Amino acid sequence: MIFRPSDKPYQRPEAPTIYQLLKTRAGRNADAIAIAAPDRLPLTYGGLLHQVGRTVEALRAFGVDRTDRVATVLPNGPEMAVAFVAVASGATCAPLNPSYQHSEFDFYMSDVNARALIVWSGMPSPAREVARTRDIPVIELTPTLEAEAGIFRLTGEDRATSSGGVFAEPQDIALVLHTSGTTSRPKIVPLTQTNICSSGHNIALTLELREDDRCLNIMPLFHIHGLVGAVVSSLTAGASIVCTPGLDVTRFFEWLDTFQPTWYTAVPTMHQAILARASANRGVIARRPMRFIRSSSASLPERVMAGLEGAFGTPAIEAYSMTEAAHQMTSNPLAPLPRKPGSVGIAAGPDVGIMDDAGTLLPVGEIGEVVVRGTNVTAGYENNPTANRSAFTDGWFRTGDQGRFDTDGYLFLTGRLKEIINRGGEKISPKQVDEILIQHPAIAQAVAFAVPHATLGEDVAAAVVLKEDAAVTESDIRDFAAARLAAFKVPRQVLIVDDIPKGPTGKLQRLGLADQLLGVRAAKTLAAPAPRVEEQLAQIWRELLSVDQVGVRDNFYALGGDSLAAAVMMSEIEGRLNRTIAVDSFLRSPTIETLSRLLREGEPSTPPPSEVTGAAHGSEPIRDSVLAGLKNRLLQVIALYAPGFKTTRVRLHRMRGVSIGKNVSIGLSVLIESAYPQLVSIGDDVTIGMRTVIIGHFRDLTAEARRSKQPTVRIEDK
Repeated sequence: MIFRPSDKPYQRPEAPTIYQLLKTRAGRNADAIAIAAPDRLPLTYGGLLHQVGRTVEALRAFGVDRTDRVATVLPNGPEMAVAFVAVASGATCAPLNPSYQHSEFDFYMSDVNARALIVWSGMPSPAREVARTRDIPVIELTPTLEAEAGIFRLTGEDRATSSGGVFAEPQDIALVLHTSGTTSRPKIVPLTQTNICSSGHNIALTLELREDDRCLNIMPLFHIHGLVGAVVSSLTAGASIVCTPGLDVTRFFEWLDTFQPTWYTAVPTMHQAILARASANRGVIARRPMRFIRSSSASLPERVMAGLEGAFGTPAIEAYSMTEAAHQMTSNPLAPLPRKPGSVGIAAGPDVGIMDDAGTLLPVGEIGEVVVRGTNVTAGYENNPTANRSAFTDGWFRTGDQGRFDTDGYLFLTGRLKEIINRGGEKISPKQVDEILIQHPAIAQAVAFAVPHATLGEDVAAAVVLKEDAAVTESDIRDFAAARLAAFKVPRQVLIVDDIPKGPTGKLQRLGLADQLLGVRAAKTLAAPAPRVEEQLAQIWRELLSVDQVGVRDNFYALGGDSLAAAVMMSEIEGRLNRTIAVDSFLRSPTIETLSRLLREGEPSTPPPSEVTGAAHGSEPIRDSVLAGLKNRLLQVIALYAPGFKTTRVRLHRMRGVSIGKNVSIGLSVLIESAYPQLVSIGDDVTIGMRTVIIGHFRDLTAEARRSKQPTVRIEDK
């Protein structure tokens, strides 16, 4: 049986290309706001159309043709959003994750045959070196901060050899993204102008988006969810998008209060982080009600859905999406139609069916593989006939997910046929992880696999067999992988085993490993906490992670922990035990056994002198120091004051820096939060009050970084 979006005639998109979409919207209301951002002036549809035209003109001057691929390595924000629609209007956009390592940039840029690289001016990135090595022209993007959000200029070498038309045609490829597969080599998904515009149109229809809607985007803009689910869908409706630097739960409710969005879309892990702070922000929620909340890219736990609806007083809409379908395939509908918890909804754009192995569509109630077809679905993977033969049957795309339809046409997913690891919406090829691990000189065999995770849905684990007489620890293996893979791909758990289960043909069996091997791990790790300090630590873990049983060798991340939970744990340990520990040492082996040892080796958390409760005599106030040219990666400082003492929040952002003057007193309850630097270095004559928390990008907080004494952000006398 085939399920279609509705019984009504399908409304085709008004515009078949991104540029025509913007031109249509600007023609209707050029003064309507298209792009907004924190601390920036809003950009109108007329201004956006003008910026897109200038950008395409600049690309032509740099020799970029309509069919050329342009890689972008940019931080989240209005410039990234505008760069995407601008590049895609006149060429093919290939957005890349800025956190990739050198080898990953090398693979992805060569695989898509990038003809140019757009990178943030002054931002250090391994992508620059890759581009130089491969003779790919580097185009610098410099934001015009005093202008509207998303306005920028491009500078590069003039190579005016382009002969293509000015703007893209409907059949042109607008966007190329990689999707992980069961093979080690990620597959290229080419999405045409028609695919992108159809998907944005489908989402706008599903959510009944109007011109007065406003989306608060916290999704990364190198991912199909943010690019189409938030940006293109909003532009299709003539609505506006607030482009933030990404999820910052400490600022989310500030943005909610300031911009008054009518909706936001995110993955379940983000929803959970936001929900955790909702009770402390009831006033903002009451003042700024939203029409709905959208969730996609991973399964939304029913308790989280119920929590969101209870806290925000608005429906939480779960959708089912894939890169190959330019995002949305099914979605729970808005009222008056019912929403069914546990279901990913009804067909919401493409045709959807359930198919057996022989290619026969199955009736209602029977379980099979979910298949889709429609104008939003890619025509096939690029240069990969083998993958296309297995992924497409009679025009239907096989999703690799298993499910069934109920009699009302609601889809329920029951499992996955493929081996892809879906870590909080990030799709990871386990074979790619295998190939990195097997390069370790001590490893004879390696297989990565998915393990359940309380907040991410799934996380990455790996089982390895060591070579004879090899000696290496699990943390050593993780460090090896961390130097070669993006952080989200690094296995949180590494199991050193004598043998890895194999199938009848001798092939390593990835599916089912979680049940087979983690049961063995559980037997080894479930040693009950004995000393008093271990029991205190176990109690903190039980409360923080909502688990009933904790063993001293249980992995913090395996029990559902993440970086936010780790930060809270460190604060709790200091508060309850009056001790501090080396965070990076714990992260190398995140167990209570390790914590107990570190606490024995650590230092007491001693109270500071009483004078730090206020500014020291003659000290300079903490000030926002905007360093010219982003040379030192500028940082925003926000000072807050509370009765009786001075409290300070210092937020270190990957693209911003801070300078604290000489003889400065930082008061009580300080949070110094860094999204990217290896270390936070504090200079001379700076006094820090008690209960100070320093949070960094954990995989960079390593002993090696400290030994090298090369912090990427410094707090010191200028």
